[in-house]
Amino acid sequence: MKTEKEKMLQGDLYDPSDATLVQDRINARLLFRKYNNTPESEIEVRTALIKQIFGTTGNTIHVESDLKVDYGYNIHVGENFYSNYDLTILDVARVTIGDNCMIAPGVHIYTATHPTNPVARNSSKEFAFPVTIGHNCWIGGRAIINPGITIGNNVVIASGAVVTKDVPDNVVVAGVPAKIIQTIK
Repeated sequence: MKTEKEKMLQGDLYDPSDATLVQDRINARLLFRKYNNTPESEIEVRTALIKQIFGTTGNTIHVESDLKVDYGYNIHVGENFYSNYDLTILDVARVTIGDNCMIAPGVHIYTATHPTNPVARNSSKEFAFPVTIGHNCWIGGRAIINPGITIGNNVVIASGAVVTKDVPDNVVVAGVPAKIIQTIK
């Protein structure tokens, strides 16, 4: 029999009120609160904390406050990662972000979702789909990346875009829902 955490990590319907998962979320909140309250002048402390929050990181990483995550351990960022203020990542499933990525203020990345059937949704169970962002991407301010999305390499997501479908390499997407508006050459 699978644990609720195993179900969650495998993308199955799971119960988020499971004691282990509740404790994992509490641990993440304690860590990101400590991170957010650590002065920017304490670069080494902040770097150590962000590397403790995220599952894996490159050597060069900079995340402005405030950061919010569900678990943290499902977030994997590459080398030379930069995030501006107010990044929210609901990392119920794996979030993978490649090398040389920049995230503007107020970006939200969601993996968590709920059944569309109201009876199933009212059960309080949920599931998640991973998000993958390639190398050399720039995610504009207040953009939203929805569950299960794969964003290719060298992509620009315009400010305010809501990404509801996969994005191929070398394009700029904008709008609600996001659509390709330019090819990058």
